[in-house]
Amino acid sequence: MTGTGRSSTMIGWAISPVLSTFWKKSSKKKIPSSYWSDSSYPKGCGNSSLGGDMYGAGYHAITNIDYSSVCISAMSARYSSCPGMTWHQMDVRQLSFADASFDVILEKATLDAIMVEEKSPWEVSPETSSFIHQALIEISRCLKPGGCFVSITFAQPFFRKRLYARTVYNWSVRHDSYGEGFEYFVYVMTKGEQLSPEDAALEQRLLEEPKSQPACCPTPQDEENNDFLCNINL
Repeated sequence: MTGTGRSSTMIGWAISPVLSTFWKKSSKKKIPSSYWSDSSYPKGCGNSSLGGDMYGAGYHAITNIDYSSVCISAMSARYSSCPGMTWHQMDVRQLSFADASFDVILEKATLDAIMVEEKSPWEVSPETSSFIHQALIEISRCLKPGGCFVSITFAQPFFRKRLYARTVYNWSVRHDSYGEGFEYFVYVMTKGEQLSPEDAALEQRLLEEPKSQPACCPTPQDEENNDFLCNINL
């Protein structure tokens, strides 16, 4: 899924009771609605209504960014009657915001879009891994102490926590799942909190993986062939 938010299901992510409760509890007012992407995926905030939905719900200090200047120009014109909502053409890997600028940073399916051309969620290419790492470093830098990075995605914890659970980002990771039939996940990373023992252990395992795993992971068919050969009595 991309971050365009054109279907009612996608819009529902923005106005669900779950996120509404989270925003109300935060008591913060400066919320950047950020759907980021590089030139390969010029969807970013796109024509998503999430920023507008949040504005209508009473959150008026919203900063939207996208890689596409055309998109930013169109969306800025569409929401020109919404004071406090701003639009910026920007690359998530090089944010122009000062350190500790935001209480909450929100993305919806942007990382999914960045990873859409990956052949397998089990092995993310070095290029995509580097892109996402640079983006998360910048997101962490722009969060205030105690601030939250909220990520909404279809990606299951087994795959997504491998990206988020890293000490260098200086945040904790928690998640919840929602939806019936089409399940989606909300990850909340809180700046300044330590990783849980479970997530710290996950990070350590991932750091050790390149040293112990073969260069190419076997496919299920390979494993079946190996089992067959092992059972042959010579």
